[in-house]
Amino acid sequence: MSHYKPYPAYKDSGVEWLGRVPEHWGLRRLKHMARFSGGGTPSRDNADFWNGNIPWVSPKDMKAEVISGAEEAITPKGLAGSSSSLVSAGHVLMVVRSGILKHTIPVAINDVPVALNQDMKAIRLDSNYLTERFFMRWVQGLNDELLKDWLKQGATVESIEQEYLANSWIVVPPGAERERILKVLDRETARIDALIEKKTRFIELLREKRQALITHAVTKGLDPNVKMKNSGVEWLGEVPEHWVVKRFRDICLSISTGPFGTALGNEDYVTGGVPVINPSHIVDEHCCPDPDITVSAETAERLSFWAMRTGDLVTARRGELGRAAVICDEQNGWICGTGSLRVRPNPGQAIVGYLHTVLQSRYAREWLNLASVGATMANLNEGILGSLPLVLPPSTAEQEKLLALLEVQSVRLSKIEQRAADSVALLKERRSALITAAVTGQIDLRESA
Repeated sequence: MSHYKPYPAYKDSGVEWLGRVPEHWGLRRLKHMARFSGGGTPSRDNADFWNGNIPWVSPKDMKAEVISGAEEAITPKGLAGSSSSLVSAGHVLMVVRSGILKHTIPVAINDVPVALNQDMKAIRLDSNYLTERFFMRWVQGLNDELLKDWLKQGATVESIEQEYLANSWIVVPPGAERERILKVLDRETARIDALIEKKTRFIELLREKRQALITHAVTKGLDPNVKMKNSGVEWLGEVPEHWVVKRFRDICLSISTGPFGTALGNEDYVTGGVPVINPSHIVDEHCCPDPDITVSAETAERLSFWAMRTGDLVTARRGELGRAAVICDEQNGWICGTGSLRVRPNPGQAIVGYLHTVLQSRYAREWLNLASVGATMANLNEGILGSLPLVLPPSTAEQEKLLALLEVQSVRLSKIEQRAADSVALLKERRSALITAAVTGQIDLRESA
C-alpha cells in the first residue's frame, strides 16, 4: 500500500483504538444513524412454519458478503408465529451470538428479503450519514478492535452486547468521498479475491494429486517397470505380480471398538488425566488430545482393554472415515474413545505406516463410506473395517522402502502447498490491511477511484 498517500491533515478522533482520522471527517455514534432489528426461531414442531420461500438466515449462512438465500426457509405463517420479522433487501446482517465471534464478526448485505434467527441482527443505516456497504467494510477492517469493544463479558457463548454496539463511534466521511473509497475497495478486493481463489484452487489440486499418489502407491506401487497381475478384485484391477491380496483383518492382531455404554460415561472424565482419543482428536494424522476429555489413572486401569500402545493405529469410526493416527511412545496407554477403532497390526505381515497410508487412500475411504452403516452419519465397526480389501508387498522391508519413496514425493508436494498457503495468508492480510487503512482514513483514495 506504499503507493497510497495519507490525507494532508488529521485530527484526534477521541477514540483510543481509532487514533487520528482525516480532519474533515465526522464521527457519530452508531445509534444516532442506525435502526436495529433481531430475529427468532419459529417452532420446529409446526410443519406449516418451515420449508417455505422466506430465507431464514442464521450464522451458518454468513459465508459471503452478499446473502441471496439460506440453508433453511420459513413460511409466512412461520414468520408471523415467531419473533422474527421480514428484513427488506439492503440491510447489514451481523452475527451477534456464536462461537465464531471468538475471532471474526461475520457481516453481509442481503439482496433479497429475509428473516433472521435469534443469533443475528439487521442494521439499516441513515444514508444522510452512512451507507450499509461502508459500515460492512468498517466492521471488516476493524474486526479485532470491534470484538474487544462489543463483546459481552462473562457470556457462556460469545455475544455482541447491543448497548456496546449502539454506542460505538463510527467515522463519517463526506458522501461523495465515501463512495469513491468504496469503489476503490470493491475493485481492489475483487482483484485480491480472484488471486486467493486461484491459489486456493491450486492447493486443492495439489491435495488431489497427493491423494492420487497415495492411492497409486498402495494399489500399484511406485516402480513403473514392475510386472503386474490381475488382483481378482474388480475395482482394484491389476496389481504388482508379487504383491498379496488380503483383507484388512488378515494382517492385524486385533481391531477393537472403543468402550460402549456404561463402560465410559461423562462422570468418568477429569481434567489433565490419561487422554481419551475420539475422532475430533485425530487432526492432520496426529492425536491432539483435549485436556478435559481424560480419565484418572484408576479409570484408565479399569479401561485397560481399550488402552492403546506404541505402534497401534487409531481411526475414526464415524464422520470422516479413514482419518487415522499412529500411536507413538509418549501416547502409550492412552484410551481409544467410543467413536474410534483401535487397530493393532501383525508386525510380521504389515508395518503400521503402511496400514495408515492405505486408510488415507481414496479407494479405501470410498470403500469404507459405501460399506458403512448409519442413516444420518457413516459408522464403522470391526467387521466392516476388517473386510476392507487391500494389496501389499509381502515383506515389511519392501513396505518400508515403498513408504520412504512415497514420503519423498509427498514432502515435495507439501512444500509447494505450504508456499501457496503462505501466499494466500499474505493476500488475506493485505486485503484486511487495505480495508482498515481505507475506512479509517490512513490512506487517501480520492484520486484513485
